[in-house]
Amino acid sequence: QVQLVESGGGSVQAGGSLRLSCAVSGYRYSCMSWFRQAPGKEREGVAAIYTSGGVTTRYADSVKGRFTISQDSGKNTLYLQMNNLKPEDTAKYYCASRGTLSRCPSLDPTNFGVWGQGTQVTVSS
Repeated sequence: QVQLVESGGGSVQAGGSLRLSCAVSGYRYSCMSWFRQAPGKEREGVAAIYTSGGVTTRYADSVKGRFTISQDSGKNTLYLQMNNLKPEDTAKYYCASRGTLSRCPSLDPTNFGVWGQGTQVTVSS
């Protein structure tokens, strides 16, 4: 059974850092992404990674230069390093995986069928 479990969320002040982890069990994915959803807003793609034949990443404009997505194949874990956090980064963060390799890397949540339960990130000013 495939399972994604996020961890690492918390509360930080603006300018701080957090590292989110997504432990994957049951399968090894080459196409994974991080999404976030704030109350009253749609789920949005934050960062994506595609690791077939090399490593390709993609970021939302709002996080470029501040967030870094990476994957440790040995641990079968996806990471999101978040630096210089801003209050507008406050949201619940989800990792997601895609079984087929077309359209990867992707920031479109409709392309993903397996999701974790999410981890809350709160940034105070």
